[in-house]
Order: sequence, then C-alpha cells, then structure tokens
Amino acid sequence: MVQTPNKLLTLEEFLQLRETKPAGEYVNGKISQKPLPQGKHSTIKTELAAAINAVIKPAKRGRAFSELRCTFGDRSIVPDVSVYSWERIPRDANGKIANRFHLAPDWTIEILSPDQNQTKVVKNILYCLKNDTQLGWLIDPEEETVFVYFPKQEIEVFDDDEVQLPIPAFAQDFQLKLGALFNWLL
Repeated sequence: MVQTPNKLLTLEEFLQLRETKPAGEYVNGKISQKPLPQGKHSTIKTELAAAINAVIKPAKRGRAFSELRCTFGDRSIVPDVSVYSWERIPRDANGKIANRFHLAPDWTIEILSPDQNQTKVVKNILYCLKNDTQLGWLIDPEEETVFVYFPKQEIEVFDDDEVQLPIPAFAQDFQLKLGALFNWLL
C-alpha cells in the first residue's frame, strides 16, 4: 500500500485499495502495515484459533477468525484472532459468512511480534473495547505473558503457567491455562 506523505486517506479510499501481505491497517487517516508473522506468532495464532473453534463452533456459541479485517467506527484493523459470538457473525443473504465485517469482534486477540510496536497494538485493543468488544488479549511470546484487557477495568497480567485465562461469557466452554498456550511452542 502506497500513501502519499501529505495526503490522509479517508476510510472509504483505504477500503478501495488492494489488500497487501502483510495486511495494512487504517487508523486516523494513515495506513500502517502489520509486521510479517514469525514462527512463535504464527504457531500461537494457528493453534489458538483452532482450539477456540473446536469448542465453541460446534455448539454455535461463536467462531474464531485469523487475520480478519474488521472495519468499524473510523478504523479498519486486522487482529491476529477475532472471535465473534454466533449471533453477531455477519452473514450474507444466503446465510453464509459475509466477506466484510463492519463491527468490532466480541473478543480481540493480538500476539506481539518481535518487531511490532506494542503501543499501536494496545491502542487497537482499547479501541475495540470502546466499540463493544467484551475482552482483549495481548499475548507476548517472548515474556510468556498474557495481558488481559476488560472494558473500563484495570489490565490484568498473567504469567503463572497454572492460571486459567479469562474468557468472554459466550465462550466459557473454552478453557485455557497460560502454560498450555505457551506449550504450543514446544
């Protein structure tokens, strides 16, 4: 994605651009590209989305999506994993999953990459929470820590392998201890 330095794009102009790899995100008129996923990031993202879907998808409680463009408010972001409760999954006229998601996820999950700006990631999580997201996770593979963000509450930090991580109410059937999450890297 190329952007002229002196011209800010509108959200509509951004959405007309071709997708790039890695994905670009639109925040405050500017485009920034997410870093290319590396081994730890990719492993956690793949395993986590599959584990969530194995529990909540068959029960029609929700569904996890990897690298899904979420456009809402005045932003278009691509969380590493976006989880939607079943009834909030956008659908087309045939009842199939829509291509475009114009609402914040119910649960947003970001996995920090070595070259990624943590501030940008946290801002995206906080923006989601202001737009009806129930829970946000920031997973730091290097520190083996998960920061959990709740709407209008203090951030909680999890670094004990035996602790169950908080899960949104619609996905309570899914349980995950911190140690199990990072054991996916073995």
